[in-house]
Amino acid sequence: MKASKPYHDDLMKDLKKPKEALAYLNACLEGGNPDVFLLGLRDVAEAQGGMTRLSKGSRIGRENLYRILGKKGNPELHTLGNLLHGLGFRMALVENRPSHFQQAA
Repeated sequence: MKASKPYHDDLMKDLKKPKEALAYLNACLEGGNPDVFLLGLRDVAEAQGGMTRLSKGSRIGRENLYRILGKKGNPELHTLGNLLHGLGFRMALVENRPSHFQQAA
């Protein structure tokens, strides 16, 4: 039987491409689990040059990045915005379904 190939190297290669990284992060968000999203952010950060590079682009100290993206991480909204900016992305909202407020109008 042929040995399986570790996925990590292929994942890192794919996540260097901005469109692939964006799709990956969106997929991580879809499940609604913030821990999965933080793991996705760590993966993208690693693929795109590591925490030192992200620290410079996001203006967040490297030590803080490790804490924010750690298993107990819980970044504030403005911190998340800075982090995404450092990766070359921004936050956006999209309609999921008509809201209660739209139905009343």
